[in-house]
Amino acid sequence: MENGLILLIEDEAQMLRFLRITIKGHGYGLIEAETAKDGLMQAAMRNPDVILLDLGLPDMDGIDVIKQLRGWNEASIIVISAREQEEDKIRALDTGADDYLTKPFSAGELLARVRVAFRRKTPVQQGEHIFAVDDMKVNLVTRQVFIKDVETHLTPIEYSLLTVLIKNAGKVVTHSQLLKEVWGANYANQPQYLRVYMAQLRRKLESNPARPKFLVNEPAIGYRLKLQ
Repeated sequence: MENGLILLIEDEAQMLRFLRITIKGHGYGLIEAETAKDGLMQAAMRNPDVILLDLGLPDMDGIDVIKQLRGWNEASIIVISAREQEEDKIRALDTGADDYLTKPFSAGELLARVRVAFRRKTPVQQGEHIFAVDDMKVNLVTRQVFIKDVETHLTPIEYSLLTVLIKNAGKVVTHSQLLKEVWGANYANQPQYLRVYMAQLRRKLESNPARPKFLVNEPAIGYRLKLQ
């Protein structure tokens, strides 16, 4: 029985072979497409759970593929690309990608990201009202936060920041995305606000704020609420 369906949009033969062996060898169903046009068609026809997307496709830039997919498709998108610049990662994530892996990467790292993508059904999406990870539990109806069953008070901005991360649990959320959602579009280029409030959140929620377990930093890009 398959663990889920993955669409791979990649045109490099060697990478295709590596990913085919890795994905099928761990029980996932696999659809392959070597062009953006075919990938978009397969996404529409087959409704995959996760899409692995190379940015350097022969017929269309991967960023444009993300834009088109996000107009109608809710699958988790993991970018797999040789582009190492932070600007490329931020652009892909801001456009709608859920995660970004820079080539070359190991099979273990890829599979870890895929597992998180399959677990990204958050309580907000499911219509439930309790989110729990590690020792933290959040009641999204009463706006209460508990650490080891002891209620922890958060300010309105701290709570807003936390709920944006919960809504995107497991996903990298860029600095600009967080700033826009919590403070508004006028603050998109004011990262100092984010650093201050994230430090406060970690002090309240993490057992060791200097080595956070679930409010993790993606250097120069954003933050991720890490699922265990």
